[in-house]
Amino acid sequence: MGRQKRPTLELKNLPPKAVIAAVDLGSDPELEVSLDELVMLLENLEVPVSARIVQKRKMPDPGSFLGAGKAEEIKEYAVPNEVTHLVVDDFLTPTQKSNLQKLTGLTVWDRAFVIMKIFEARAHTSEAKLQVELAQYRYEIPSLKGLGHQMSRTGGGIGTRGPGETEFERHRRKLDRRIKNIEKHLEEVRRRRGERRDRYRRDGVKLAALVGYTNSGKSTLLRELSRDSEIAAKDQLFSTLDTVVRKISARDGSSFLLSDTVGFIRKLPAALVAAFRATLEEASNADLLLIVLDSADKDPGSAFEIVLETLKELEADALPRLVVLNKMDKSGEGAEYTAAELRARGEKVVCVSALKRTGFEELLSEIKTIFMEEVAQKREKDIS
Repeated sequence: MGRQKRPTLELKNLPPKAVIAAVDLGSDPELEVSLDELVMLLENLEVPVSARIVQKRKMPDPGSFLGAGKAEEIKEYAVPNEVTHLVVDDFLTPTQKSNLQKLTGLTVWDRAFVIMKIFEARAHTSEAKLQVELAQYRYEIPSLKGLGHQMSRTGGGIGTRGPGETEFERHRRKLDRRIKNIEKHLEEVRRRRGERRDRYRRDGVKLAALVGYTNSGKSTLLRELSRDSEIAAKDQLFSTLDTVVRKISARDGSSFLLSDTVGFIRKLPAALVAAFRATLEEASNADLLLIVLDSADKDPGSAFEIVLETLKELEADALPRLVVLNKMDKSGEGAEYTAAELRARGEKVVCVSALKRTGFEELLSEIKTIFMEEVAQKREKDIS
């Protein structure tokens, strides 16, 4: 009697359902927080999570990230539970992704791919769509290189060029041309924005930028400060992918320009940061950064560290900054503790509720004070 074949999933006939997985190297105290975020990211794609699996290892398996044994366990769980996707809370190499798919029989995503799919869903303007497209191409290129080697082996003998290799090269040239065209267009966007910022500075206009974790309330804050009801502010991740700039006026007649841009998150893919450079430069070229934190978040301090790390990647971590602790209407006593802790670190902190429009007078007053200090420092520098 022959060996019985294990049942497999017909993935195309099932609604998406995921198992999420991570490798615990023993050095990441925020592993569970990161997994919680991954669940939230997948919820935004309407992919429910059936289970989370953590594999303790000294280092990720170079061939399949999780190891063949753990992959087999996931497969055995997936079949009876109708799981369709394995989502790894890290960045996979093309080899690791391919091997995991073969070992589990599931569709395999990594964190970078999940974030890019959300960006793709949120991109509405031509610029945002181009930036997402560029990031996707850069993400896919390593996989295409591996595909090229595979395809070339289907060709002729030693010293010959098989038809598969020619097909790959044709596809790669097409991809390179598209990347160059997108980069050329986005470079023009950067140039125009740079000229606009220079013009503002010559006219003495101050520029501030909202930065912070995704869904911390940046767009709501810009909408309420500018009193522009046309600004979209949704309770979802990465609702803003384009730079939105508005003039903010205070009661004393002073004003400045405030820009809102794409939010940050843990393990933001490098390809996305690079592709959205034209947008993110609004932050790195500002006179003042308003770091918006969700005071109702489980750990606003941790989110603050992620924001600082991302600003460092953008070479914007040395700019003047003001921490805006938002959503005070939803937070308890913990928010006051967070504010005290940040002030003890030397940060300037203002507490507001963008939705309730509270704390705005103190916020605008603090912004004006910082701008006046900058002008005074520049004047002293010029004299010396």
